[in-house]
Amino acid sequence: MNIFGLHTFAIAPVWNLDLIEPQMERLKGLGIGLLEIPLLRPEEIDTKRTRAFAERWNVELIPSLGLPASLDVVARPDEALAFLEPAFGVCEAVGSAALGGVTYGTIGKTSGRAPTADEIDGMCRFLARAAKAAKAYGLKLGIEPCNRYETHLINRGIDAARIIERVGADNIFIHLDTYHMHIEEESFAAGFRAAAPYLGYVHVSEANRGVPGRGMLNWAACMKAMADIGYTGPITLESMNHVDVDIAGGLAVWRPVAENPDDVISVGLPFLREEARKAGLQLG
Repeated sequence: MNIFGLHTFAIAPVWNLDLIEPQMERLKGLGIGLLEIPLLRPEEIDTKRTRAFAERWNVELIPSLGLPASLDVVARPDEALAFLEPAFGVCEAVGSAALGGVTYGTIGKTSGRAPTADEIDGMCRFLARAAKAAKAYGLKLGIEPCNRYETHLINRGIDAARIIERVGADNIFIHLDTYHMHIEEESFAAGFRAAAPYLGYVHVSEANRGVPGRGMLNWAACMKAMADIGYTGPITLESMNHVDVDIAGGLAVWRPVAENPDDVISVGLPFLREEARKAGLQLG
């Protein structure tokens, strides 16, 4: 059964329990069983309070991140690993089993060309070390393909699958995002099929990052593609309503993505559940 989740960018720019907890009765009523923690600055997370919150509300947690622009996994992998170490510590402390996101590079950083052999080689060496470090914390490590305007390194499900096969670590999984897939994949069916052997996490995000069902994304095809591969992992709604300044530039988010931000939850969540139901996906 798929766990239905919410990325907190939909309700807060960062992980802020003072803003999130008052909404939990409503979120639980809408079927939310997982919350994603954006680890933009891992040192800011109150891990004890966060773990107690998760236990109190019976929700799973999965942190995610994109590496800061100052880091370069190819030229200076030690610095990038030093950034990930406290993030792994946060995951372990809050009781999460995984870290997702753009763990292989920086959101919004591109070269203007295809990745070179040296870049791929360096990224694979880095991911092998990062996966080993994650395993020491009992964690799996996600890699999220992003669109060509946010990275030139991994854009499609097949790209991520090839990287995982080359690295050979058994604790790396693919983290797909329907917003990026809408831009990069030939079809949802092709993208999910290519990623299927390693797929462990899915962001469902509208084509304009706003309210699911009010954009151009083909949700019926998206949900059917997940059902067809028998995907049973977490499915998390991501919307860029409230974005932290440290990541807004890389995401190119400079205007509201929804006229009424609350519609992302009050309209978007029921819409996604219904689309999943029609496709045969049972959301827990």
